[in-house]
This record gives sequence, structure tokens and C-alpha cells, in this order.
Amino acid sequence: MSVRLDKFLKLARLVKRRSAAQEMIELGAVRIEGRTCKPAAEVREGTVLEIAYMNRVLKVRVLCADEVLLKRPHTVSWEQIGERPVSPEEDPWAAAAP
Repeated sequence: MSVRLDKFLKLARLVKRRSAAQEMIELGAVRIEGRTCKPAAEVREGTVLEIAYMNRVLKVRVLCADEVLLKRPHTVSWEQIGERPVSPEEDPWAAAAP
């Protein structure tokens, strides 16, 4: 199973609105396996995502990429595997390790 990245971010409750997810992805604030991507990029179970918010970068592993299951209220769709603080003025990817 797979799902579009923008839809996953919304359904997994990592971003409140799909339009906000699309904007973040277009601005380069979301990476798949360390690479920039497009909103229509496919996300599968086991995929590692990095999401740059205002004050932190969250690194998560996708546990569920089934759209039907993601719509259920108590589905665990991701696990956090890292988090680091960033200043709003700095490039969130400048300090990222390869």
C-alpha cells in the first residue's frame, strides 16, 4: 500500500490541512529518505520522513500507509525516530547529517 505524501501528512495528523502540507513540501520543508520531493510522492510503510517545523525538525518512520486505515481515529501511523531543535532564522537542513 502507498499514499500521496501530502495526504499522509494530513491523515497522520502531522499537518492540520492538506493545503498546508502541499505548501510545506513545495517549500522544501519535507524530505523523504533525505531527499526533497513533491506533494504527489508515494509514501510506503518503512519510509523515513523529515519534517521541518518552525522550531524543530521531526524525523519519523511510516508505520501505516493504507489510506483507509489512516482515516480511522486511533490508527498509529508513524513513530518518531528523531527530533532536533532549530532556530526559525537558520536553514533546518544545514546541520542535517547525511
